[in-house]
Amino acid sequence: MKPTSISAEALFEAQRTTLHWEWIAGHAHPERRFDDAAVRDAQSAADLVGYLNYIHPYRVQIVGRREVAYLQSSHPEDQERRIQRIVTLEPPVLIVADGVTPPDRLVAMCDRAEIPLFVTGESAGQVIDIVRAHVAQLFADRISRHGVFMDILGLGVLLTGESGLGKSELGLELISRGHGLVADDAVDLYKVSQSALEGRCPELLQNLLEVRGIGLLDIKAIFGETAVRRKMRLKLIVHLVRRETMERDFERLPYEPLYEEILGIRVRKVVIQVDAGRNLAVLVEAAVRNSILQLRGIDTYQEFIQRHQRAMEMPQDD
Repeated sequence: MKPTSISAEALFEAQRTTLHWEWIAGHAHPERRFDDAAVRDAQSAADLVGYLNYIHPYRVQIVGRREVAYLQSSHPEDQERRIQRIVTLEPPVLIVADGVTPPDRLVAMCDRAEIPLFVTGESAGQVIDIVRAHVAQLFADRISRHGVFMDILGLGVLLTGESGLGKSELGLELISRGHGLVADDAVDLYKVSQSALEGRCPELLQNLLEVRGIGLLDIKAIFGETAVRRKMRLKLIVHLVRRETMERDFERLPYEPLYEEILGIRVRKVVIQVDAGRNLAVLVEAAVRNSILQLRGIDTYQEFIQRHQRAMEMPQDD
């Protein structure tokens, strides 16, 4: 699922305090939006925000010191033609950065064409980075998943499994061991790049964790601010299953690492059996530590296979 658009007014208000910009032209059309086709076809936020470019239309055009110098270095007729070309690109917003003063012709033409024109003293590079990050979050493909999303040893971990297996209780125990909660019950996953998923908590559930028999707990109020996180990159899925499911559907020692595909991105996955007497918090921490080793290129299972092969190749004493 991807939102269809965002207005110039919403972008201005969202970054007003960060970029300290002013809206100096194009006030007549504050609801001006990104072109739907441009958003749909964009591979990343870089396709929607960038320096002044006469080739790529329908994107936020950033005009910095060099671009203003380029416009002002020409004769009035050439300057008029160059500015007119900018207008024909139909940008949703035009931003003049680096603290430079936009040419009067540019201001006048933006007013006539009803193109919002923002001016900021921040550097053009910083403006591009901030606006791209903002747009990437807004237009990212997203999906909601059931589970408990946590920060465990710096890794974004999603605890999944059927209802009644104790995911929230496990989350509470992990929080008491010093780990952080992102979301309980439901997590919104955003595809922020071609290889990364970011998990965030729905606003309604912020800082809350539900435990059967106790009710809703405000984790931030009980454990402090260090016990909650606003967002994390999803790196590992820990799937909890009952014994009969484990014996029927999963290998005890999978030869290849398990993965689950979400929004076209493969995420590492481990399966842990829920049984009486098992310390699930310790097992989850061990799974996370092992995943960190795998991300560093250390595969314990493959090393064991190689060790076993070497042992088989050794000559046997008669």
